[in-house]
Amino acid sequence: MASRHGVRVWLALVTLYGVWGSTFIALAIVIRDLPPFLAMSVRHLIAGGVLLAVSLPRGDRTGDRIGRRQIAAAFVFGGLLFVTGHGSLAWAQQTVPAGVAALLVGTIPIWMALFDRIGFGKRLPAMAYVGIAIGFVGLAFLFDPFGEGSVDRVGALVIVLGAMCWAVGSLYSRGAPLPKRPIVSAGLASLCGGILLAGYSLVSGEVGEAKWTQDALLALAYLIVVGSFVGFTTYVWLLRVAPISLVSTYAYVNPIVAVALGWVILGEDITAQMAVAGAAVLVSVAVILRSGGTSLEPGRGLFTRQRPIAAAAATEPTA
Repeated sequence: MASRHGVRVWLALVTLYGVWGSTFIALAIVIRDLPPFLAMSVRHLIAGGVLLAVSLPRGDRTGDRIGRRQIAAAFVFGGLLFVTGHGSLAWAQQTVPAGVAALLVGTIPIWMALFDRIGFGKRLPAMAYVGIAIGFVGLAFLFDPFGEGSVDRVGALVIVLGAMCWAVGSLYSRGAPLPKRPIVSAGLASLCGGILLAGYSLVSGEVGEAKWTQDALLALAYLIVVGSFVGFTTYVWLLRVAPISLVSTYAYVNPIVAVALGWVILGEDITAQMAVAGAAVLVSVAVILRSGGTSLEPGRGLFTRQRPIAAAAATEPTA
């Protein structure tokens, strides 16, 4: 890979794998002392504010215009990704191990492909449907609905619903009136998502439950600086210089990193149930991503009939 795409691309990919895989561990540490929605609101308010402050003065003021339409779209986009995505993930990780959470979040490409077909008529090759079926088998095995199971089913279901919302938000962003540059859109959406998270946190009384310990603050700083700034800027750079098929490998490498780090750092068990279900989910994602380059005529969808829909740029499906 280094010879084909360059050493810098290889180093950036390794960075992305490690950074976004490790955020699940940092999140597990944060929510030991900080309420989940409060912690995520602080993360996204700071990350969004800094991204906008850095990116806006350097871009095209016309393409990056922020008016009422852009703000409204950012609240929808940020709400789907950062409230129902990151907020629900933080809440669920109170009972779901970081490794299992990463495997469940790793299903985002499955939901993206499925919703894109249903909503926008993007036809899928036969292998993609095989991948989706394998993914559902993996999820069923992980939930173990007819047995005792080793995973909190409510928490796991919340994470899956959050992954589905992330997929919906990503598809919504394709035609939404967001600022032109991805980094400006991400900053505005993060800021709007942070506002929604802060509102819910205040209403629910989370602020009074917070314990601002050193471990929580350090882990939260890691999520902001390394997870949001380093991870996102690396991802944006990779999208510009490397094939999307190569960049998208993060979707099935990050869960492996998270499971390994959860075992080493947090002492989480790796059960046979996790291993089998995780393998099925990762194979499913790999099959879907590899078949995604196949070009087919668009079919009918709920929101479109004949007009072709441009391929969506993937967004950060991590903690």
